[in-house]
Order: sequence, then structure tokens, then C-alpha cells
Amino acid sequence: MSKSFASLAALFASVFVVGTSEYLVAGMLPEVGSDLQVTQGTAGQTVTAYALGVVIGGPVVTMATARLPRKGLALGLMLLFAAGSALSALAPTFGMLLAGRVISSLSHAAFLALALVMATSVVPEQRTGSAIAAVASGFTVATLLGVPLGSLLGHAAGWRAPFAVLTALTLAAVALLALVLPRQQAPTTSLRDELRVVTRKPVLLAIATTAVGFSGVAVVFTYIAPLLTRVAGFAPAAVSALLLAYGAGSFLGNLAAGKLTDKSMSATVRGVFGGLTGVLVTMPFAAAWQPTAVFAVLVLGLLATATIAPLQGLILRHAGAAPNLAVSVNVGAFNLGAAVGSALGGLLVAAGALRWTGLAGAVLSLTGLALTYLALPRTRTASSTDSAAVSTAA
Repeated sequence: MSKSFASLAALFASVFVVGTSEYLVAGMLPEVGSDLQVTQGTAGQTVTAYALGVVIGGPVVTMATARLPRKGLALGLMLLFAAGSALSALAPTFGMLLAGRVISSLSHAAFLALALVMATSVVPEQRTGSAIAAVASGFTVATLLGVPLGSLLGHAAGWRAPFAVLTALTLAAVALLALVLPRQQAPTTSLRDELRVVTRKPVLLAIATTAVGFSGVAVVFTYIAPLLTRVAGFAPAAVSALLLAYGAGSFLGNLAAGKLTDKSMSATVRGVFGGLTGVLVTMPFAAAWQPTAVFAVLVLGLLATATIAPLQGLILRHAGAAPNLAVSVNVGAFNLGAAVGSALGGLLVAAGALRWTGLAGAVLSLTGLALTYLALPRTRTASSTDSAAVSTAA
């Protein structure tokens, strides 16, 4: 086993653990509410608090730790995550559970940003996209397996059990990272360098592309289950099977996008956004017939997370030697996009327009596509486009 493969595998496993935590509690709200004597709506605030911790706390933690050695920082962030998970498992009150979730969330964006940057440092430059996709796929697998399995465990053994298991898995991930990650010295760049990079126009455009583009997926996916049952007429069991297929497609699509990003970042990101726009605009019509609904869901799954590798790659290309804060902010932009898209989808559903959420998603994805031409201007060839991004970062 090569050292680079071992490092990527350890980072993948760690991202899987962190990704499982984000939405784990969402499937156990009745149990949490009953045990801690709060309403399910109040219990749901643990999800909101975690998301805010990622969006706001991630960049703050990244800035505060900008000059620390990379391997030690990775271990420290995972130990912070373990502490939050342990507090959640033992929380005697809702306030303590909320505190545990916030503590875990503070390491979320900072660790993911660090993991993506470290992943690109252990592979040749021409495999950057594949390395990003390999590590980021930990989140896809977390959504596909980690969250459902955690919820099943919570229903069977109580909501605290998944957090206890998560704590143990986090400590195992820390041991694995300590064993295989290469030592990396603290960055020579200063906090001022990181702030200068993240406020540059190309980086801000790339972050905006992430937030706007990913919100287009969230508008539809947040309410995909009621769309498939009410409009397409699928039984709940069939919807579960389709969502499983969606998750598998997301995993494959993410890895494929990583390979394509290695060849041409600009063509990949624009192709993905173009494909998303197409499938989203046809979703209201495809949902009217079950065979086309199945096809649309599978294509959406393939493309939904295929934006991760090219967009994170775009950030890294523009960020140059000071990428940590920019990547952390971009991680928050994915979460912000999910929150905005979910909220917009909720408004449409409340207005009786469940079937037409795809059109709103298509507008957002098309906007994301337009932003890519500002963030990464088109040139004669794909290679010259990507080279321009490198020179911009220099």
C-alpha cells in the first residue's frame, strides 16, 4: 500500500465520521424530544446549531489555527470532534446536547478544509481532482450508509448509542491519522495572507458559485420524498430504494468528476452545472410518469455531488499558497447553499408548488453555470483555461 493511498484512506475515513454526525440527529428527533422533554421542533434546533457552527465557526477556527503544523492540527480537530460527540452522548439536558453539537461543528469545516488541502499535498498535481473526490466521497458514503445505520441504531438502542459509537470511531480515526499521515510543517503564510486570498475576486466568485449552484440541488432533494410519493405515486418502500440508488449514484458521480477534473477543471464544472440545469428543468415533467421519474432521480444523483471536486479544485487553484481559509469558507458555502435551497423549497411546497421545485433549482444551477464563466474565464482550450487559474493564484 503506497503512503499516498494510506493517507487518502485515513482522511476518507475521518471525513466519513464527521459527515455522519451532521444529520445523524435528524432521524432521531422523536426519541431526543421525548428523553430530554422538549418538542420535536426544539430538538430540530440541534441540526440548525450544527449548521451555523459549520458556516460561522469553521472559518474562525481555521484562522485561529492557521500557523499550526498540519498533522497535529488534524489530530487536534478530530479530538475536538470526539469531545463534542461524547458530550452529546452523555448530555443530561437539551442545553448540554446543543453544546455538544456546537463543539463538534466547530471542527467540521476546519477539518474538511484541512483534509482536502492535505489530500492534494500527497499526490502529484495532475491527480488533484481525484484526491479531492476520494476524500470528499467520505461525506457521500456517510449520507448513504452512516446516517441511516446510525438512525437504525438510535431507534433500537436509544438516541445516545449512535453518538457513543461515533465517539469511538472518531478516536479510531485519530489513531489511524497519527499512524499514516506524513508530518507537515506549519504553513509559512500568515493570517493576513489567508484573508487576502479569500477576499480576492476570483475566490469570492468561486465561493458564490458553490453556494448558488448547490442550492439548486437542495431545492429539489430536500423534498424529493414527497415529490416521488405525491406526484409520481411511488410507495414509501420504493422511495427508500430510489434514495439508496441516488446515494450510490452520488458516490460514483463524485469519483468520476474527480477524474474528469484532473483532465479539465473548467469543462467538468460547466458540464456538471449544465447537466444539473437540464435534469432539474425536466424534473416537474419527469415526475408525472414513474419510469422517467426513476431516470431523473438517478441522473440527479450522479450530478448532485459531482460539483465538489471541480469547485474545490477551483478554490485551490485560485488560492495558491494560502488555501486553508478559502477552502473552509467554501465548505461553509456548501452548507449555506443547502440551507438556502431547503428554505426556498419549503416556501414552494407551502405554496402548493411541490411539483415545480425543479424549475427553481434549474434557475439556481443556471446561475451557478453563469458564475463559472466569471470565476474561470473561457479561453481557447481547456488546458489554457486551467493554466490561467494557476497563474491567477500565483
